[in-house]
Amino acid sequence: MASEIISTTPDCEIVSSRIVNTAREIVFTAWTDPNHLKNWWGPAGFTNTFNEFDLRPGGKWRFTMHGPDKGNYPNECEFIKIERPALIAWQRISKPIFQVLATFEEVPGNKTRVVFKMLFTSAEECAKLKKFVVDKNEENFDRLENELTRMV
Repeated sequence: MASEIISTTPDCEIVSSRIVNTAREIVFTAWTDPNHLKNWWGPAGFTNTFNEFDLRPGGKWRFTMHGPDKGNYPNECEFIKIERPALIAWQRISKPIFQVLATFEEVPGNKTRVVFKMLFTSAEECAKLKKFVVDKNEENFDRLENELTRMV
């Protein structure tokens, strides 16, 4: 399994970002505490069952996303790097294969800029997901903001 964050070119990345009206430490907690993460992870209408969440480099995150209409989608990831409260990176083990790099930057006014990068080893693999993932990532950010409202 990859233990380093891969270097990519723009055609191999899907990048989504948002500034949220919450302090960075709280945003980081929403991403790293499974009791919060399970409430918002995934597109609108999805729910999650977490089977394992071992937040450390080499630790596994195994979960099932349950679709709003039908379908269960098993996911398995391995954490690569965690730098509290600035960065989380993981490698998907289940298909589709890609890495995620999430960064958290303090913004004046007690806000946080979240940058969510999906990193692929080929432009072809990236293009397969890009056509629908960009909108779904925005839904995911919407759900994150709802969870942050409950946390503060």
